[in-house]
Formats: sequence, structure tokens, C-alpha cells
Amino acid sequence: MPKLSVRFAALILFSYLTSAQAQTQASVQTAGTLVVVAATGEVKHANDEARATLMIEEQDKDKATAASRANLKMKQGMEIVKREDPQALLKTRGYYTYPIYGDEPPQPRQGTKVRQPVGWRVGQYLDVTTQNINGLPKTVAAAQKVLALNGLYFGLTEATTKKLEEQRIAAAYQNLADRIAAIAKALGKSASDAVLDTLDFEGSGAYVPQRDSRVLTTMRAATAESAPVEEPSFEPGETTLSMHVVGKVRFK
Repeated sequence: MPKLSVRFAALILFSYLTSAQAQTQASVQTAGTLVVVAATGEVKHANDEARATLMIEEQDKDKATAASRANLKMKQGMEIVKREDPQALLKTRGYYTYPIYGDEPPQPRQGTKVRQPVGWRVGQYLDVTTQNINGLPKTVAAAQKVLALNGLYFGLTEATTKKLEEQRIAAAYQNLADRIAAIAKALGKSASDAVLDTLDFEGSGAYVPQRDSRVLTTMRAATAESAPVEEPSFEPGETTLSMHVVGKVRFK
């Protein structure tokens, strides 16, 4: 067969396949299509609130002595925090008292002897919530002369979270609009052909701020020290708030 005829036959075959593909695409009707689109918007903001957990733990052979020392040091620690940060919100919790037993060999079941404690351990926690981020290192260092720093969390105040609500909604809706435009293009339609049928902002109630969105610093000390303490270094970081939205879109 001459080369010209081979090329001509190949051209006819290509034209046929292209035409068949175009007819197949044209046969898919998208008018009236209902599409469910999910989108997410995020807003970031510098943390403006800190929650420090301070603690005291005392141990003594006499329960009353251990309790008295723990009570006195907690009172002193609270006074220090109030002096350093008058606007801070304080909350005590987790008061505990439990016995300490020596290393005694197990006793046989018959004639079991009641174990006697060799000492007592008494402790309590103090939660300090403050917006004074800049003064936090000084406050903590002063409190560490008596109490121990057990944990430190940074986050957003309730007022800041409310202010960011409008931005979260706008970001989520913009992401939804962008995805709808991309879907319309894939269907061979214009974004103006899309009619928003239903819009669900967090309707399931499944949204819960994630713990990993908070900066967490944990420090532990076995005993409280009365000597001056150098100021610790903190970086509050930022929090990311998310908003999820689901829309039902019908194309003309």
C-alpha cells in the first residue's frame, strides 16, 4: 500500500475516534446535576491567654505536719501570684492526701497484719489563667520559689475567639466558592450555572478545637525551692481555628 494511503487511513481513524469521544462527552447531560461539596476555612491568631498549673507536694511521717506545710506553701504561692499578676484568675483543685508504705515483704493470708504507713504525702494544684503574657515569666519565676510549675498551656481568650468567628465563616465560604467554580469547569459549565441549594455550617456539631492547636509546655519539679529562680522562657505561639461547611449545589 502506498505511504500516502496509510497516512490517509490513519487520519480517518483519528478523526473517527475524536468524533466518537466528543459524542460520548456530549451525551453526558449535566443539567440539573446536584453536587455535594465540602470545604474548610482556617484562621490563625496569636495566642493571647495562658493557663499555668502550679503545684505543691509535701511529705512527712506525721500527716498533720505534711498537710500544714502544704497548706502554708500553697497560701504563700497564691499570694505571690496575686501580687505579681493582680488580674490573673486563680483556681485551686486536686487536693490529695495518701499514705506511704515501706518495702515490706508480702504477708501470708492467715493472720494478715494491717500495714502501717511510714509517712504521708499531701499535695494540691493551682490553676492560673492570665492574659498578661509578657509578665508571665516573671510571675512564674516568683511562684517557683514556693510552688512547682506542673504545666503551661497557651490559647485564645473567649473574646478573641468570638471576633474570629466572622473570619472563619468568610474563609470557609470562599473555599466553597472556589471548589464549586472548579467543579463547574470540569462539567463544562460556568460558575454562574451553579445554584446553591443547601448550605450547612458546622451543622453536625462535630467541630471541636483540637488539642494540637494549642502550644503545650510541661515542667515538673520534685520539690519546691525557696531560693531565687531564673525566669523561664516562653513562646505563646498561635492557634488555628477551622470552620467546615458543606453545600449542595444544583447546576442549570
